Amino acid sequence: MKAVIASIALPLLAAAAPAPVSTAPASNPPNFGVMAIHSGSPIHYAQMNAAGQKFWLGGSTSSYCPSIDGIVCPPGNQTVFAAGGNAMDVEVPGGQQVYVDPTGALSFTQAHSASIPAGSAVGGLFYEPGKPWSHYSFKGWGAQGFMACPTDDNQYQVFAAMQNATVPSGNVADCIGFSAMALTYKGDAPTWQYI
Repeated sequence: MKAVIASIALPLLAAAAPAPVSTAPASNPPNFGVMAIHSGSPIHYAQMNAAGQKFWLGGSTSSYCPSIDGIVCPPGNQTVFAAGGNAMDVEVPGGQQVYVDPTGALSFTQAHSASIPAGSAVGGLFYEPGKPWSHYSFKGWGAQGFMACPTDDNQYQVFAAMQNATVPSGNVADCIGFSAMALTYKGDAPTWQYI
């Protein structure tokens, strides 16, 4: 009888004991989209979009999905970074890597290619968790985040915030520094590939 009581009581006591404290990080960074924050500027609340292997504030996301039997194409209308921000959240095999090209432009690789121009920065991009808002940033080449530089078609191209960037107008003073707010994305990959 004592053995029966012990066999019932021990699991109950173990369940009531405090759980061990984990020293591991609470979670992995999420996939995320980016919204620009710079109060009083034309880019305030603008979404960051992938198009032409570069990133833009304004315009729309440019994506592609092949017409192959068995492939169900996602909508392809959102730009989402994979956890950590060093790649895109895509379905295409091999993925698409994010980097800063030699001009300072935030860029991404073409699908099915790991080709990155010589002299590009493939590190220094990071996701910084925060409460209530998380951020995406670049801290390579002396840059402190990102800037949006005006183009001839009333968009803003995203560059690393550095004085020697080669920007569309030719003058870094035309660019607007911004905070890249990282907005958590939950769900399946939003596109097959970005183009």
